Amino acid sequence: MTLVLVLLLDAAFGEPRALWDRYPHPAVLMGRAVAWTDRRLNDRTRARGVLAVLLLSGGAILLGLALQVLPGPIAEVLVGAILLAQRSLADHVRAVAQALRLSIPEGRRAVAMIVGRDTAAMDEPAIARAAIESAAENFSDGVVAPAFWFALGGLPGLLLYKVVNTADSMIGHRTPRHEAFGWASARLDDLLNLIPARLSALLIWLTRPHGGWREIISDARLHRSPNAGWPEAAMARVLNVALSGPRSYHGESRDYPWVHPHGRKAIGPAEIDAATCTLWRAWAILLGLALLLAF
Repeated sequence: MTLVLVLLLDAAFGEPRALWDRYPHPAVLMGRAVAWTDRRLNDRTRARGVLAVLLLSGGAILLGLALQVLPGPIAEVLVGAILLAQRSLADHVRAVAQALRLSIPEGRRAVAMIVGRDTAAMDEPAIARAAIESAAENFSDGVVAPAFWFALGGLPGLLLYKVVNTADSMIGHRTPRHEAFGWASARLDDLLNLIPARLSALLIWLTRPHGGWREIISDARLHRSPNAGWPEAAMARVLNVALSGPRSYHGESRDYPWVHPHGRKAIGPAEIDAATCTLWRAWAILLGLALLLAF
């Protein structure tokens, strides 16, 4: 029942800005811990990267165990709700649609807040694709995976997942500095997301289960990530839009394959709104599964 309360609390209140304007968000604290390991341990070897992940993971598990011994479920529910991101994700994606209705420059500014690719030259369809892809991928990383590991391991499982996911986002990239040092965090993040990514795809597909599951599997395998392609491929089929495709990072063009290439490519705010609605429908199915587990 604790997971049900966590899902409902997060959906109701999201990220209270007044609170996080005064105090650092737990994700920010995790980011500081990852940055500390990067400064102190990074000698550009895999061995030190493994040590960093062990320190971060061990600290997260110990903190989770300490919080779990507090009387009552209040600490579990509050920490769980803080570390899930359904409401904030839906709000950020919806904000891109609202901005894009005003102008393309406003849409670029809004989507730049939720994606890491270059946005300066994006047209309306590219902005919409970026927002929808972010919606799908972050539904897995920010909602389903934390809920999954919370259900399996309580606060230790949730905090372990979040710190590893944070480490992957900060040091898991293939840059000269992090090619070796970030290897362990990237591989562990892939492992922890293996089941949640596929569960996310299933939840999204179940919002409109009109066939296409085999095609989702096929498209997911084309993705550069072993996990992110699953929810993205499912969202593409549900909305009947083409996602991924060519884009630019740090001024360098990347010719990624299209996901659901026969889907619509001339898309805009309406499709972003449809993706937001799909997020909430998939969340509702997840809530139903949590209720079944509770009873």
